[in-house]
Amino acid sequence: MSDQITRVGIGFDFHRLVTGRKLVLGGVEIDYVRGLEGYSDADVLIHAICDALLGAAGLEDIGYYFPDTDPQYKDIPSLELLRRVWAKVSDYGFEIENVDTTLLMEAPKISPYRDQMRQRIAMVLDILPSQVAVKATTMEGCGAIGRTEGIAAQAVANLRRRQATLETR
Repeated sequence: MSDQITRVGIGFDFHRLVTGRKLVLGGVEIDYVRGLEGYSDADVLIHAICDALLGAAGLEDIGYYFPDTDPQYKDIPSLELLRRVWAKVSDYGFEIENVDTTLLMEAPKISPYRDQMRQRIAMVLDILPSQVAVKATTMEGCGAIGRTEGIAAQAVANLRRRQATLETR
C-alpha cells in the first residue's frame, strides 16, 4: 500500500440575500446592494471550502466547530474560520492538492473579483493561487437563486496525507 493517501471532501452552503449587510465572497467585499444573511459574515464560498476540507479529513462539519449559538463567532470574518479549519486539518497531517469551487448566483458578476478571491483563499491555506479555482454559474432565473433571493456555493477539496504514521480517519 502506498504511503500517499489522498482524500476528497465536498462542501456546500447557501445564504439568503438581505439588505443592510455587506456582500463578502471568497474573503473579498463585493460591491452590491445586498449582502448575505448569517451569523458570521456569511461568506458562502469560504463556508463551502471549510466543509470540503473538514470532510476530506474525516472531521465534523463547520457548524460543529463554530456554532451559531456561540457569541465569539458573531460577525467573524469567514477567512478566520478557514484559517482555523486549515490549522485543524493540517494538524492531522494533510496538505492541499487543490480546491475547486463554484458559486451559484445570478448577480453580481464575480469576474472582477476572482483573482483577489483566489489569492486570499490561497494565502490562508498556504498554497498557490493556481491551486484554487473560483467559478460561477447562474440558475437561468430558476428557483430562489434564480430570483436573486440567495447565493450558494459548492467546493471540492483534494488532500494528500503528509505522513503515513498519523491515524487514518
